[in-house]
Amino acid sequence: LTNHSPAFAEIAIVFGRKGADRSTHSSRQASQVQLRHFAFCQLLICIACGFWGISTMVYHPEFENAGKETGLQIWRVEKLDLVAVPKNLYGDFFVGDAYLVMRTIQQRSGKFQYDLHFWLGDSCSQDEKGAAAIFTVQMDDYLDGIPVQYREVQGHESNVFLGNFKQGLKYKAGGVASGFSHVVPNEVTVQRCLHVKGRRTVRAIEVPLAWDSFNTGDCFIVDLGDEVLQWCGSKCNRFERLKATYIAKGIRDNERSGRARVRVMEEGRESERLLEVLGPKPDLPEGSDDAIKADASNRKLAKLYKVSNASGEISISLVSAENPFKQGTLQSEDCFILDNGSNGMIFVWKGKQADPEERKVALKGAEDFISKMGYPQHTQVQILPESGETPLFKQYFKNWVDLYQTQGMGTCYISGQIAKIEKVPFDVGTLHESPAMAAQYGMVDDGSGEKTIWRIEGSDKVLVDPGTHGQFYGGDCYIILYAYTFSGRSGHIIYFWQGSDSSQDEIGASAILTAQLDEDLGGGPVQVRVIQGKEPAHLMSMFGGQPLVVYQGGSSRDGGQSTPADNRLFQVRASSSGSTRAVEVDATASNLNANDVFVLKTPDSSYLWVGQEASDPERQGAQQLLDILGVGATEVGEGSEPDDFWNILGGKAEYRTSLRLKNKMDVHPPRLFACSNKTGRFIIEEVPGEQTQDDLATDDVMLLDTWDQVFVWIGKDAQEEEKSEASASATMYIESDPSNRDRRTPIVVVKQGFEPPSFSGWFLAWDNDYWSVDPLQRAMADLEME
Repeated sequence: LTNHSPAFAEIAIVFGRKGADRSTHSSRQASQVQLRHFAFCQLLICIACGFWGISTMVYHPEFENAGKETGLQIWRVEKLDLVAVPKNLYGDFFVGDAYLVMRTIQQRSGKFQYDLHFWLGDSCSQDEKGAAAIFTVQMDDYLDGIPVQYREVQGHESNVFLGNFKQGLKYKAGGVASGFSHVVPNEVTVQRCLHVKGRRTVRAIEVPLAWDSFNTGDCFIVDLGDEVLQWCGSKCNRFERLKATYIAKGIRDNERSGRARVRVMEEGRESERLLEVLGPKPDLPEGSDDAIKADASNRKLAKLYKVSNASGEISISLVSAENPFKQGTLQSEDCFILDNGSNGMIFVWKGKQADPEERKVALKGAEDFISKMGYPQHTQVQILPESGETPLFKQYFKNWVDLYQTQGMGTCYISGQIAKIEKVPFDVGTLHESPAMAAQYGMVDDGSGEKTIWRIEGSDKVLVDPGTHGQFYGGDCYIILYAYTFSGRSGHIIYFWQGSDSSQDEIGASAILTAQLDEDLGGGPVQVRVIQGKEPAHLMSMFGGQPLVVYQGGSSRDGGQSTPADNRLFQVRASSSGSTRAVEVDATASNLNANDVFVLKTPDSSYLWVGQEASDPERQGAQQLLDILGVGATEVGEGSEPDDFWNILGGKAEYRTSLRLKNKMDVHPPRLFACSNKTGRFIIEEVPGEQTQDDLATDDVMLLDTWDQVFVWIGKDAQEEEKSEASASATMYIESDPSNRDRRTPIVVVKQGFEPPSFSGWFLAWDNDYWSVDPLQRAMADLEME
């Protein structure tokens, strides 16, 4: 039966324990257990009938309302039934209960996709766990097996789950009365204490209402029904206070319908009412950071297993012990288990045509891995139907290509864990009005701003003749200063471009001189390190519609400018914004590419070669390159080359003909991280959900990964050590990527208050004046302070 869902692993555990525990009950309790046992059997029989094509099928009225429109829906298991949770209580979870949480997303094709979670509180009964698992199976079946399923354990939820609750989670003591007796607090006259922890993921955990629960490093909320008291320890930071304020205001607005007062107090300035409830304040211990943070190197430790019954018997075999894996390894006839348990995650991939027995064992195999490998029982399990793969799964594969990208089908599903950015087409005429366009295409403007270019010579920089702007040598390094205006704000970008054949001395000098130029301009410019071949779209657009040209060779300090070869081959490729890059490569046939246009220049004749998948901007860029080189050329299409063409290239040879990935944002959506290597381990902590300005902590250094480039954002209150290690952290992040990321990926350094639209456009509702008022003061503006 488990071919439908991972939840049956939980059901099997429930029934195993029921049989073992039955002898410990009294006769009356045993009868109750038997009745519940019988009810479960009825549900399972109905599910089985539905699976084998028999008309009997389990149905629940709540299924009618599930997934009909986009948004979040939550149900709680109450007395083994499924009951919808009121929207004003979303984010509140009783630790004695089990829940179903579903996020419905509409794809650009118009179809719905679903994230379906079943959440298990630490104290929920085995009955409730089993019921939640069964309801998950049934709802998945009702929705035709489309949902991506997640098993969530209190305190160890996936980022996909946490992204639904940006203001934080509240864990409440007690639960609904079901198979066992639970305490249900009276929310009108409630007295409770919530311990607020976490910077990226905020959890408010109900603790005993006593000073023994308090420490000086965290925030606590004492909820007295008509009053909500927020107490801030003397050593908690401003970002934690801000998050605690959101929780306190949420209690007031959602649980009390605005009829409670929120009062904020600092340690040492406790209100009389707080002291009435808790008594005199004793000396308190310091808080401890008990958050479990994995070394980022574990991101790369993954193995891929195949589940098969080709021989008539189920077997699980190792396919690859090292990632990135090849996408072609995943066959529709089989199921696969991707084991990244050392980083707290197991994936099960279900092929569309897989045998039911294979799917059954694949699901059970994930649970077996957790036990066999000694992973914690709260290890996350993600179950993926074929064509419903999430970005987290795809990152373990080299150059994942979705079916729609080569056959024109609808855009694939993007997991709710990562920001859902609506795609916008590129339009230079409206670029200055659209931060989202600026971000998605890496364009702060149309490239027509003022620019100054220097070439590195020795330990100094020398101005480049404006007549040759846009022409670079791979053996040199350059600094480009660009001034732009966007939405009335002026700014500077400093690109320091490093040729692939430049010396280490030149590379070092370019970085030092860039830092000096940044300091001369008041520390506000955005710094962008550019490695040859990884030029951002904006840099490529800065040369009046002409292609950015990179010649082989360079200016040697000993022998002067290098001499060009007789036969020269240039590869012309366009960016998503239509700007083109022309790079000189060795004149051999193996360097051709069916996705691009090439210019072959010789002393006697020249050719313009057009690949079958080349675009019109690439063809236009090649014509402009011919003008720059001062030659005419004969155009030849791929497959129609004359013998002379191949002779110049040294004869025919195999070259790339596969389609290039066109829509990277669907496979690699933007992701936001806080990074640190201060402890000697490289630690990354992802911010769940859609990116907002609130996520940027002013005392942190953060990374925004948009795949084509990695932004390093430096908060104004960040420690000097974090600032100095910022670029190193970005480099370590790229090197630890499971997909064996290109180490030449550009790194862009951005400082708080000087964000270009190519950065801010990735965030929901960016406000340029956001930091003109302290976010904490803004949040506390309508609250009473002690």
